[in-house]
Amino acid sequence: MPHAPKSFVHLHNHTEYSLLDGASRIPAMIARAAELEMPAIAITDHGVMYGAIHFYKACKDAGIKPIIGCEVYVAPRSRLLREGRPESTRRSLRNARRD
Repeated sequence: MPHAPKSFVHLHNHTEYSLLDGASRIPAMIARAAELEMPAIAITDHGVMYGAIHFYKACKDAGIKPIIGCEVYVAPRSRLLREGRPESTRRSLRNARRD
């Protein structure tokens, strides 16, 4: 079976903890990464970090470096306001500013 390059690392992965978006089970994901001899793997679930400890322990047991992250969204004023904005005014954490 072909192996991933030793320098390849998945940095955007959603698990079963990422509701409505992730289907990967942590043990299966880590087992596959170990099988492909990946040095590290990341978890980036949507807005939750419930799986971080489970992920961390599974990675350590498999000898893989865990990279823990979270995909979040920022509301300019309140998460309760559902105002639409043109695409050109959307911001990410890299260029977000306080109003």
